Amino acid sequence: MKRILTVIALLATCLNLLLAQQNSQLRKLQLALYAITNLYVDSVDDKHLAEVAIQRMLSDLDPHSTYTNPQETKELNEPLKGGFEGIGVQFQMVDDTLVIIQPVSGGPSEKVGIIAGDRIIAVNDTAIAGVKMKTEEIMSRLRGPKGTKVNLSILRQNIKDPLRFTVTRDKIPLFSIDAAYMARPTTGYIKINRFSATTPEETAEALKNLRKQGMKDLILDLQGNGGGFLDAAINIANEFLDLKDLIVYTEGRNSTRAEFRAKGDGTQRSGRIVVLIDEYSASASEIVSGAIQDHDRGIIVGRRSFGKGLVQQAIPLPDGSMIRLTTSRYYTPAGRCIQKPYTHTANDTLDKEAYNKDLLNRYKRGELMHADSIHYEDSLKVKTLRLGRNVYGGGGITPDIFIPLDTTKYTKYHTQLSAHGAIIKASISFVDANREQLKSKYKTFKKFNEDFKVPDELLARLRTIGEESGVKYDEQQYNESRPILCSQLKGLIARDIWDMSEYFQVINPIINESYLTALQLLSDGTYEKIIPTNNPKK
Repeated sequence: MKRILTVIALLATCLNLLLAQQNSQLRKLQLALYAITNLYVDSVDDKHLAEVAIQRMLSDLDPHSTYTNPQETKELNEPLKGGFEGIGVQFQMVDDTLVIIQPVSGGPSEKVGIIAGDRIIAVNDTAIAGVKMKTEEIMSRLRGPKGTKVNLSILRQNIKDPLRFTVTRDKIPLFSIDAAYMARPTTGYIKINRFSATTPEETAEALKNLRKQGMKDLILDLQGNGGGFLDAAINIANEFLDLKDLIVYTEGRNSTRAEFRAKGDGTQRSGRIVVLIDEYSASASEIVSGAIQDHDRGIIVGRRSFGKGLVQQAIPLPDGSMIRLTTSRYYTPAGRCIQKPYTHTANDTLDKEAYNKDLLNRYKRGELMHADSIHYEDSLKVKTLRLGRNVYGGGGITPDIFIPLDTTKYTKYHTQLSAHGAIIKASISFVDANREQLKSKYKTFKKFNEDFKVPDELLARLRTIGEESGVKYDEQQYNESRPILCSQLKGLIARDIWDMSEYFQVINPIINESYLTALQLLSDGTYEKIIPTNNPKK
């Protein structure tokens, strides 16, 4: 008892020393942590207690204020920095085996002779194939500091014994553009998967290359793009807007209004633009599409975007962990708040369940299938800045042309084949057996795209792989799904022989309804009905 009283007296002394400097709530936190670490019956982990306290404080603020530990922080930042250090391969996990789709051009794996179709079975004499190892663990074994070496055991088609390679890790670029190609003689297409540090440079290069091929109009595909760096979004929007056009502004309780405007040096300030979005387009994607829509610079096609308009300030902590604290909100040039609503319960706890179920609720109430199921209050209505068209705030960007989610396109049989990885497995096995013949017969992608037809034996192999995976064959559903299955198989083969851009050139005309609509409105006069070509600036 005497020892406890002594400790309590010490705590009180510490508390008194803090009185003149810190407020009472902070003193409570410090006293609680000090008491637990010194008086609790069992030993405690100070680091864990601090992390739990931080996470709990942030969890009730809003849906996007977060804490990440040092490893999580590193993993989250790598894709946005535009690169990581590793062996440089694109791969697919097939039946617990890492199959190399393509070595990165000029990367460390290509330099030592690793080729597409190789299967990595061991890393530094540790088996990674057929052992149920998590993909994250496999990646951690392959990645490492630039200049370090890793020994790989590889199985190659038609070679009996494993091959051994020593690869010196290097800086590997991560590209944020999945595809950039000419969809029609004067219409270019660019698909951006995220907004990273390298996205503006990648986009500028893609625009330059497409203009050389005759591009005047652009389809910018931001479907499924969850966002990224604010600076990247501003630089992308700058490509399309005129000098001093407002791109976005931010404002918060303790953050004064900050405006971001176009510099007037964008390379695509003329020509028509169609932006594709869906319910998974968020944050930076919404900044770009909102700026283009508010300035009547282009047409937005698809479904209402996610609605992520809270600005997080990164606060690095000494151990490499990080707090991302919401400090303000994004607003479009016309003053629309991008952030969708979120609520707190009676005891002031953030209702995360309701927020996380927003997309499911949109589906249930029919918003993803019917444009007239979206209802806005008049108070959320604003006018676009040049043509005075009605647009709405209240969360996300609502497209000018709605594209319903087609739930009838995919049969249950097709969905199960996809879920069990049968389509990818079938395409990989076909390319493995025919890679050299395909390269010899189809010297260019153009010839492949025009002439290649998915052979019956590949479809038969797909059905067999499906049955081996537990997917019961359904002839009627197979016949309904056959055109899409053929498109996916052909696209995957094109990806394995060439790259992702060729994959999208194959599948977009078959399964991307927003893409097809964009092409149509650019050719049938619909675009000019919405955005007249003489489009005056107010």
